[in-house]
Amino acid sequence: MTTEIAHQVGVSPSGFVLDGDEQVLLCASLFYFRIPRELWAGRLAQVRDSGYQVIDVYLPWNFHEMSPEEWDFTGRRDVAAFLDLAHEAGLKVIARPGPYICSEWDGGALPAWLTLTEGLRVRQAEPQYLAQVGRWFDRVLPLIAERQHGRGGSVVAVQLENELDFFDTEDRTGYMTALRDMALEHGITVPLIACAGQGDLVGATGAVPGVVPAFNFYPDDRSPAIEPEVRRYAEMLGAQGVPLLVTETNRAHVTLRRLLVSGARLLAPYLQASGYNFGYYPSTGNWGDPGGFMSHDYDFGGYLSPIGEPRPEMAQARSLAGVVRTLGSCLAGSVARPAEGAYRTDAPTSASPSRLDLAGGGSLLGVTNLGDEWSQATIPASGAVPEITAVLPPHSCTLVLQDLPLGGFGLPGTLLLATGDVAGLDGEGLRFVAAGATTVALGAPDGGAIEVVELPAPAPGMPVRRVVTAGEVSWVVIVGHPEDSAPGTQPAGPAAAPVRVERVGRVDLPTRSGPTSRHEVPPASEAVGVHRGRTHYAADVSGVDELVLEGAGDIVDISLDGRALPTIARFGATQVVPVSGASLLDATVETWGHANFDDVRMPGLQIGSLRGLGTAWSVTQRQDVSALWTVDGGEQWAGDPAPLRSLGGWSSTRIGRPITYRRTLTLDPGCHHALQLDGLSHAVHVHVDGTEQLLTPQDPWVHLAPGTGAEITVTSPHGAGSLGTAWLRRLEPVRDWQVQAQPDREILALADSPGEAVATDLPLVLEAGEELWLDVETPPGGCSLRFEGTQLRVSAFAHGELLGRVWLDDPARPRFTGGDDGRVWLPAAWNNGRIRLLLHATAGPDASVLVSVLATQSQE
Repeated sequence: MTTEIAHQVGVSPSGFVLDGDEQVLLCASLFYFRIPRELWAGRLAQVRDSGYQVIDVYLPWNFHEMSPEEWDFTGRRDVAAFLDLAHEAGLKVIARPGPYICSEWDGGALPAWLTLTEGLRVRQAEPQYLAQVGRWFDRVLPLIAERQHGRGGSVVAVQLENELDFFDTEDRTGYMTALRDMALEHGITVPLIACAGQGDLVGATGAVPGVVPAFNFYPDDRSPAIEPEVRRYAEMLGAQGVPLLVTETNRAHVTLRRLLVSGARLLAPYLQASGYNFGYYPSTGNWGDPGGFMSHDYDFGGYLSPIGEPRPEMAQARSLAGVVRTLGSCLAGSVARPAEGAYRTDAPTSASPSRLDLAGGGSLLGVTNLGDEWSQATIPASGAVPEITAVLPPHSCTLVLQDLPLGGFGLPGTLLLATGDVAGLDGEGLRFVAAGATTVALGAPDGGAIEVVELPAPAPGMPVRRVVTAGEVSWVVIVGHPEDSAPGTQPAGPAAAPVRVERVGRVDLPTRSGPTSRHEVPPASEAVGVHRGRTHYAADVSGVDELVLEGAGDIVDISLDGRALPTIARFGATQVVPVSGASLLDATVETWGHANFDDVRMPGLQIGSLRGLGTAWSVTQRQDVSALWTVDGGEQWAGDPAPLRSLGGWSSTRIGRPITYRRTLTLDPGCHHALQLDGLSHAVHVHVDGTEQLLTPQDPWVHLAPGTGAEITVTSPHGAGSLGTAWLRRLEPVRDWQVQAQPDREILALADSPGEAVATDLPLVLEAGEELWLDVETPPGGCSLRFEGTQLRVSAFAHGELLGRVWLDDPARPRFTGGDDGRVWLPAAWNNGRIRLLLHATAGPDASVLVSVLATQSQE
């Protein structure tokens, strides 16, 4: 039974129902905020030409509310114009306004200042947070509501939240109910969906009525178990009267085909159309060890490169789209079932293949080759069709049509078998697409004569055409090469040779701006209005031997009396900084991006975590407290009275069982203290006066506020070796700080300021800690810029924008993820013949030197 959400749009077990037409939909992620506005229309046209019918698009809250109540929906933030262009291109839209979107975007799109409000807890059914979400929805949902399908637009679904099942939301039902109600109040009548990131339907939706569950599914493309897993979800959802909507998955079409034949009704591979992270909007995330910075490049190998170059997957996209388009409602009304014994092959293949029983008769079988070599599969004889051999390309899923009545397509007889992708069934004949040889079996009406033909592999631009006759009936059969349906996907000619820039202009401009204010202790960057950008801190540290920094991030550059120290980029982990003999500490803290995922291993990887220097403490006393811990063995066995051992020093054969070490610490009741387990090799649970904390090897610190810490317990799975040396430090806050806020808009203003440029030859050597501006001439058109050198961070600006940042070789550099981290893209529409660079020289084992700039022109 169809669940009718609006007159024009609904969902049923068969998929989306648009104006009464049940459809299987192919959907490509396309993000307006990662593509220059000048390229929106062209990129939308490319997606349309891929055969995909839908795009999904996030709408990032913090891209539009850049500071509290500072809204912008103009220029490249004009999402209404983007949605209108999608409608003009004939594409449907799944709109994803969050409030949390993930997307490897700064904070998952949650504004950086939210958690400055005491008691506000993000992604919870908490009044202060929901009031903030309400402000965002008040702005964005009317734009979406005006552009729904049937109201002059093309939005066919709205996603609430994103992968909530990864997050510890206390009241999921209350939270999702509040979001649903806001959407309904703003006139959203198309289906509301919520996606599960790890298969937890209730965790993602709160089981809220009116919110359709969907799945994000990222399997190993080589896994033999994809089909049975997907069938399970399809069956589970079908029992609830809703379709299996796969709102994110891998880009490879071999996997998309396996999902299709296993019952998926929406296939939305994530990021088929790649892009870039412009501005200060990349995230920090948990893709590293343990964390990583998202690169300027935002590319996971989809069918369009970040600059819009079609890749070979584009041909596969059009082939699959042809199958979906041709079979239409037959496919939408199909039912997936296991297909054990449906074929034999020596190739690595599915553990449990899937077959779709098509509405109106016939079936579609998925025959997988998970190996890297061409192979074959034997399909047993069926009825009058003899045993046949199907050619299997490497890493493929061949969709074999069987027993399809052709009457519904205006053709006589039955398509008894075809091993090529069906691309058209109409008066022009039966059209297929295949890279290898194709077998076609056709039967005359009423069970009459049959004819089985094998057509050779077509060459690009040379389709194979054959007239097939069975009894008194003839059909025209045409097999084309996949590349013929996707022009422009063939390998391009030789790439343009890079232009090596060896002469630049050194610009006489300051690198800092804005007034300085006094603060008793270092404020968070967000507290002084730096939601993106840099914050500068300075304090007198005379007489201090050692500093402890808690929560410093993202990029912390410290100098002592003008001497630069190696950069700290440790995702908020507590750091010890030796400062003995220094007078002035100067620190610049740059926000790379707020966490887009919630990872408790590091403070800076947690959703809602703030940025800046953190809390700075001087160490007034340090003590080794590794000894004198009592052992509570539990299942380990330890007698009463408890043995007295060093921390981690109990010996037992019961490896892996929990064991607890306990100690009372003698603390100064008026002071803060910090306990460090130096050398911790795995996560442990620490209780301070009964309150639990998790310590990890990356951040093995416990802060003990005055009046706490009388009773410490450390619980860990037992293993050989100790839990590290336990150090207790007494702390005093470092006071009287001079702070200079430099938000992104001020950096952009400096980058756009006129200044006298002095011609300078490369290589250019800088002193550690030095910063300067350079002007670099660029060739016309779109170009990729690479920087050769060491111990440098490079920020590139043009067209009033930060294009991107590159961090050259430096041991302090964290892992980068997301794409090519060594280049910055200058779009043609933003290229006025010059870019401006901000260089920061970092301290380390090598000299800070910019050797050269390489500019490579490309077509957009």
